[in-house]
Amino acid sequence: MAQHVMLNNVAHKDLRVVTGYSASHGDNVATAMVVPTEFLQAQREYPIFFRKDPATGEFMAVVLLGLQKDENLFLDDKGWNADYVPGVIARGPFFIGYQRQEVQGKVENVGVIHVDMEHPRVSKTEGEPVFKPDGGNTRYLDRIADLLNGVSQGLEINKPMFEAFKAADLIEPVQLEVKVNSEEQYNLTGLFTVSRDKLNNLDAETLFKLHRAGYLQAAFLVASSINNVQRLIDIKNSRRRQTAMAS
Repeated sequence: MAQHVMLNNVAHKDLRVVTGYSASHGDNVATAMVVPTEFLQAQREYPIFFRKDPATGEFMAVVLLGLQKDENLFLDDKGWNADYVPGVIARGPFFIGYQRQEVQGKVENVGVIHVDMEHPRVSKTEGEPVFKPDGGNTRYLDRIADLLNGVSQGLEINKPMFEAFKAADLIEPVQLEVKVNSEEQYNLTGLFTVSRDKLNNLDAETLFKLHRAGYLQAAFLVASSINNVQRLIDIKNSRRRQTAMAS
């Protein structure tokens, strides 16, 4: 069960975090959420799709890591086999929480780093130290803070970006039928993408609005990332051949 607490250098002076990637650390997942600030890096590696939150009906972006439940094709016995790891996974046990603080005479909700003390990466004996002996932040924690800040900024963009996509009628459902070989096929449902046809036929005013808001590049990145589905197929077939040769 998760145990979320605010990070501090007194209670957590001995805290360490195991930074490698493995199924035992919870990394064997078929999808991972990404935010718009990650699209440029993510589309170089993964297919990006949209999903609807069943509770709110709002869209969120995810990268496809596998073709079936609990399958991450980028995870192998050496770790994560890709140049970019989605922020929600790379952050490990850390996340942004909010605390009411007085800022320039006004009480505001201020983002502060929290940690899940029950996360499988948390340790006192191995991994990267979070704090220096004198209580200062280690370089590792500074990197985590930068990563969390990027994810937080991306989450702020999420809602207005999807509203702009919907206003331009760019979002369309996609039934992804992935044929790995003659014997193996996967049908993935509940996914949405940016319509390439509609994107290419936008009128000048809508194009300008999307560009001015900073969302036009994101739309093109999502639309082009679908080509990375082939990479998943290639990895899947490569592993199948390796398994056959080893047996």
